[in-house]
Amino acid sequence: MTSIRDLQSHVGEEVAISPWLEVSQERIDTFARAIEDFQWIHVDPRRAKSSPFGGTIAHGFLTLSLLSRLSEMTFSFSDRRMGINYGLNRVRFTAPVPSASRVRARFTLAKYEPLEGKGVQVTWSVVVEIEGSDKPALVAEWLGRHYYA
Repeated sequence: MTSIRDLQSHVGEEVAISPWLEVSQERIDTFARAIEDFQWIHVDPRRAKSSPFGGTIAHGFLTLSLLSRLSEMTFSFSDRRMGINYGLNRVRFTAPVPSASRVRARFTLAKYEPLEGKGVQVTWSVVVEIEGSDKPALVAEWLGRHYYA
């Protein structure tokens, strides 16, 4: 797809799958510092070894926040001059993301709604997969607004 307006004909379709992105312990630690959430299951690899997960796991909100990066890695629209995150209708954290694992997102276009002026609101059904796992890390309904030239 080269244009925001090209999306309109793809409602109900899986439009794209992002590249894999590593969720390193460094990324988890940086996120923990940013939000001041130092729960041991995220930041203490030694202690987390004895947890049911066998090691540290990413914060659910880290996984959620990666949607922006996964989207940027996946989509490029020649006519887009600005995009904003408009929110979420539904989010579920369905499986933990182990440190050093890789995730990717599958984007299905659920809605395409023209906005006044040169803009559109899109609703994505997003599934974030963990490499090597049958269960997704996250499922969400994500809204974005895009403005074109």
